[in-house]
Amino acid sequence: MAISLLATDGYKFSMAEAGWPLRRETFYYTHRKGGLQVMPLDLAAFIRGLLPDPKPEDYEFLGRHDYEMGVGFKAAMLRKDRLVIHAVPRGALFYQREPVFTVTGTSAMVSWLEPLLLQLNFRIQVATQALADREELARALAVVTCEEQKRIALETLDSVGVKAVPIRVDSEGYSQRVRAQVRELVEIVEDPSRIFEVGLRAATCLEQHELALRACKDAGVERTSNVEGARKLGMIPVGTMGHEHIQRYGSDEAAFRAMRERRPQRSSYLLDTYDTLTSGLPTAYRLIREEPGAKDSIRFDSGNKKLQYLYAVTMARDIGIHPVNILEDGLDAQATREFEELRRQVGWQPSAQFYGYGGHIVARTMECPLTRDRVAAVYKLSLTGHTPTMKFGNELAEGKQSVPGSPVLFRRRHGNGPIGLIGQEGEAPPDGYFQLTDSAAEAPSFVATHHTDAKDVRVAYTPATQSLVDELRRKHFPAAR
Repeated sequence: MAISLLATDGYKFSMAEAGWPLRRETFYYTHRKGGLQVMPLDLAAFIRGLLPDPKPEDYEFLGRHDYEMGVGFKAAMLRKDRLVIHAVPRGALFYQREPVFTVTGTSAMVSWLEPLLLQLNFRIQVATQALADREELARALAVVTCEEQKRIALETLDSVGVKAVPIRVDSEGYSQRVRAQVRELVEIVEDPSRIFEVGLRAATCLEQHELALRACKDAGVERTSNVEGARKLGMIPVGTMGHEHIQRYGSDEAAFRAMRERRPQRSSYLLDTYDTLTSGLPTAYRLIREEPGAKDSIRFDSGNKKLQYLYAVTMARDIGIHPVNILEDGLDAQATREFEELRRQVGWQPSAQFYGYGGHIVARTMECPLTRDRVAAVYKLSLTGHTPTMKFGNELAEGKQSVPGSPVLFRRRHGNGPIGLIGQEGEAPPDGYFQLTDSAAEAPSFVATHHTDAKDVRVAYTPATQSLVDELRRKHFPAAR
């Protein structure tokens, strides 16, 4: 089945227009959690099979919804022959935080892929569970959301040579749970227009996400980040800025100005790429003060969002502005109640506070526990042009930091030291290690691994990668020691 150009998040289109769609960039995929896992796919073939064939009607729909795409984007999406993929082989074992693959190509294309590539986590978890504990696998897959999710599970089991387990599809039950979840949220905020859906990256497949969107629409929610879902269901596509846009520019101010000055629509300034309170928030407020009538918004993501919210409201009043507040990332019903109570306490208008929900709507309503959050799958920009980049996410410690450059994975062959080393493309493997990235495929199995000592199961940087990290820390946190 051909994949639509619109089968991605809306902010991919706005970021491409406010960025450099033809620039050569690298993104990498990893799991932040989950321990030892197995790769059941030939990744290069799988990724190339996801690339869309743009059609005139796709661009017409985008233009009608404030995403008028220029010639740069259109050219970038046709340059499939320039896509370069470096990946661990089919059957390889990998640990959390290790780079599983990188994708390099035109900025617009490699960015566009993110939501569909994040859905890989389901296949990986099915394969891992199948090889580790078949009884637990049978429980995990007993009930799934749709026929496509069932097909993916069976296809994955076949790829690792494990006999199929009984799988029942319960689309109606899933839809009912999503509908109930969304109705609870609508009841809390008292107006469905204050809610938008951002769960494409939390879904296991496109069919599941369409079911979730139909349930959202039944509950009165009309806005979604899934542009193809919006077209199919008569909803409104939304989204303006992600972390990659700010990484691309290397500073909050340059990135925020690019979005505001290259697109006529309202902007939503994402605060936490480097540091919310010392960089993201004051920078966003400087721009909002310049054009207070533009109705731009600020978006809270990681860190202590309640503290950030109170600080932001206080600062806004001190300088005489009234931005729209947008809250996302890990929100559930309880967190929504708490932020609505905060809003009432500080006297912020309901029309100036909105909520985005992803996993809470799409994934937590699944009976199958193999969700994206379970392994914390991410796909991050690591190289823009010739410039390494990383996301810090309010923290200099490990946490949500990403890896810069063109990462490859070295695996320990013998001796002592970390089980895995994250190096850079072209770097020679250190003594006792071999390069797992782009090595020969092997049969999917857990039997071959002999790394059982807990102290050995850690991943570290090579000197080349550590040097890039140190350089970027000094650039963005010059006062840190």
